[in-house]
Formats: sequence, structure tokens, C-alpha cells
Amino acid sequence: MPNWKQVLEEIQNTGSAHDVVRRKYLAQLNKLTDRNVIVYYSAWLEKGAFLRNVQSILSVNDSDKNGLMAAIYKLDKSKGLDLILHTPGGDLSATESIVDYLRSIFGTNIRAIVPQIAMSAGTMIALSCSKIVLGKHSNLGPIDPQIGGIPAHGVIEEFKQAKLEVMENPATAMIWQPIIAKYSPTLVGQCVKAIEWSETMVKEWLKTGMFDGDTDAQAKADSIVQELGSHALTKSHGRHISIDRAKSLGIKVITLEDDNEFQDAVLAVHHACIHTLAHTPAVKIIENHIGAAFIPGLQQALQASPQSGQAPMSDQTLGEPWR
Repeated sequence: MPNWKQVLEEIQNTGSAHDVVRRKYLAQLNKLTDRNVIVYYSAWLEKGAFLRNVQSILSVNDSDKNGLMAAIYKLDKSKGLDLILHTPGGDLSATESIVDYLRSIFGTNIRAIVPQIAMSAGTMIALSCSKIVLGKHSNLGPIDPQIGGIPAHGVIEEFKQAKLEVMENPATAMIWQPIIAKYSPTLVGQCVKAIEWSETMVKEWLKTGMFDGDTDAQAKADSIVQELGSHALTKSHGRHISIDRAKSLGIKVITLEDDNEFQDAVLAVHHACIHTLAHTPAVKIIENHIGAAFIPGLQQALQASPQSGQAPMSDQTLGEPWR
């Protein structure tokens, strides 16, 4: 018979009803596909307004690597990975690090599944995979980099416009001066480098992943990045890219509705994750099909707020810890 400590550990490992249901559907999806499954979900839609001062915890960040390490531990790496994404995007350097890490474990045998939305850096992660599973209700987003929430392309376009107008008519300098004066000394250079960095990175991922072995890999990668990375073309960083648009861009897309059993299994996981984020303190879920999970909570997010005056809490890991 188990002792007091063992019973307590069993209760803690069982988790809440949300955990039990979510893990049941994750296990069912794994059983159906015989592939490793990891969900990478953010509560930005449910808690974004409430956590306005700590948006970074809802975004792709370096702490997420801990969650992925916990989720990957003990998996059979030969079975590849289905990465289910629901994220607003986030830090560019963290995105690069996460993709490099996932590829070091699974190579390019990674399939992105987007049941609802993977924007910005989330789209970049999806593009690093061999294929992207999308439904009629799914959306990707533009991948043009942002500097402090401002489009890097937009800053450069504005600066060039100011330069052109002042050269043609010096009197317009009075109009442009207060606008350009708000720029930090290195802002334009930062924007140029961020664009070069993101475009080079995604093109390389496309060439070595989705279009590996394709004789037109470079041209296809260039075309996709040009379409998704140009602020002038997408008009807004919040633009939603539908499945039909993604296909027209040449992205390798699997249509979720083509397999009813697979669609039901994916959406069951999605709904369970959304319910968890909406009805518990969880602000992010990184979890695999065998129950290893990394779930930072609302208390941690609030303590990480600049207004709290406290240092951030360490991330809470539920299930099997990384070793």
C-alpha cells in the first residue's frame, strides 16, 4: 500500500479535471498518429488584456525552452514530432533558439499543427517544419519583425520618405523633424538588421525543411518570405493568413478536414487546452502526450509585472521534470 507521501504525490501528479481531460485527448491523438505530440499554447486571447504589462510571458520567450526540454524528455525521438501551435509570436532570438533545439532532437521530422492561430514568430516556427496542418478556421500571420511593437519595415519606409521629401523640398524638414527626433540613435539600423536576420533565418529553414531536396527550394523560400515578410504587401502585422492563401503562397499544407478522425482528435486537444487557459490560472501550456507539462500560472505572471516590485517566480513544472 502507498504511504502518505506517495498518495500525495499521486494526487499532485493526477492534477485538476482540466489536466485529466487534456491529457486524455493528447494521448488519444498520439495513439492515432503514432507520433510524438507537444502542445505549445498561450493564453494571450484569454488573459492578454489583464496581463498587458507582462505580455512577454504570453509570448515566445527563452523560458519556453525549459518547457520544451521537459516535454521532450523520455520521448521516442525516432517517431518525429507533431507540434500544436497557438501563439501570438514573440522574441526573435528565442524563436531561433527553439527551432534550433527542436531540429537538433527531431531533425526536420516535425509537423506543425495550427488549430486556430499561430502569428508572427509562431508562423516562423511553423515554417521551419516539414508541413503545416491547417483547417478552414486556421490562420497564420505575417513574419515582418517588430521593434517595440512598431513594424521595422514601417520605420525604414518612413525614414526613406522623410529623406526624399526633405531633399526635394527642404521646407518639409520642419514637419519631419519632430517625427524623426523620436527615433533612438540606432533605430533604423536595428530595423535593417532585424529584417535581414528574420528573412535569412526563415529562408534557411524553408530550404532545409519544407523544401529539402527541391530543385526550386531557394526560389520557393524567397517567394514565401517576400509575401509574408513585407509590411508593404501584408499591410498589417495582425493580418490573418487563411489556409487558401497559405496554399497559394506555396506553403506545404495538409488540410485538417481531409481526415475526419484526425480532425476530431486535433480539435479535442485544442478545445481542452483553450478551456484550461480560460478557466484556470494557466497562462501557457507546453505539454506532451505522456503528461509531462510546463504550465506557468497567473500568480507568476503578476509577480513578474514591473508594477509588483518583485522578482519573477521560477516557472512551475507539472509532471515529469527535465533532467
